Amino acid sequence: MQYNAFRSEMDQVSRLGFGAMGLGGSFGTHDEKELIHSVLNCLEQGVNFIDTARAYGDSERILGKALKEWTGEKPFIASKVQSLGPGSIGWGTHIPVESAYPAGWLRQCTELSLETLGVDVIDLMQLHQYWPQWDQKDYWMEELLRLKEEGKIRYIGISIPDQRHDIALSIVQSGKIDAVQTVFNIFDPLPLDCLIPFCEEHNVAFLARCVMDEGGLAGFLTEHTQFADSDYRKTYFDYVPRRMYIERVERLLKFIPAYADNLAELALKFVLHHPAVTTALVSMHVPAYANQNIAALDKAPLPDEIFDELRKYHRWVRNFYDTKFWI
Repeated sequence: MQYNAFRSEMDQVSRLGFGAMGLGGSFGTHDEKELIHSVLNCLEQGVNFIDTARAYGDSERILGKALKEWTGEKPFIASKVQSLGPGSIGWGTHIPVESAYPAGWLRQCTELSLETLGVDVIDLMQLHQYWPQWDQKDYWMEELLRLKEEGKIRYIGISIPDQRHDIALSIVQSGKIDAVQTVFNIFDPLPLDCLIPFCEEHNVAFLARCVMDEGGLAGFLTEHTQFADSDYRKTYFDYVPRRMYIERVERLLKFIPAYADNLAELALKFVLHHPAVTTALVSMHVPAYANQNIAALDKAPLPDEIFDELRKYHRWVRNFYDTKFWI
């Protein structure tokens, strides 16, 4: 396992992080004991960064059960405050911060997360929804800083709603946050243009999510793949004709096996190529896939020229979240 400093050398976090959205059933139903085992399996192999959220169904509760069984060194736990509002309100378009996080809600949500996880402190607490207009109000940051002073959280971060990476540039430069989480993958390398360099310059941790583009970049998708109504990906891949998505993925096969054993490994190598990417968050609730991803970190990195080729000629910037936020 490879490790990076999270803000300081005191906190060494694994470059591969356990994305815990799958623990809450977003990507299909799994037995709870199997999910607990999936967490322990990754911890045993050196994964020590786990990212969950209040909005991920039973994720925090199941993670809390796994942590009770874990006898090794405490992992770095990140969670997110659930924003208020029905459905997708505030995700596709800006809403006032008072609507998403009214006074007192950040504390209430954080204390509920602490109780559910069964821990005394959450290492990184993130806003699950963020808009730069909110920087004009101070109360929500002050509330997080008080939680930090009380020892209930250690670091403060934001999670960007979708692929609008530029909305985080001002707050990254402000020095007010410790981490930013956003979409970053082969199809969407835009954070490399500004956000990642800004994070590197200001010593802000960069957390990459959707590394596999909800699994699409791993090559599992076919024209006949079906998703349950409860599956987060139900409408995700049909933002464009599915054949178009599959053809884009098939273009990546030219790099297999010369530079990666499989597409998932290629996707992971691409995201981790830049040293300022602190952690790549991947759903690892299925041990077989998790083991494959963990093994990828021991493989040779992508040559610079292959990384550049992927970045320049395989980018496909589109917002698949539109099907959830606008339609």
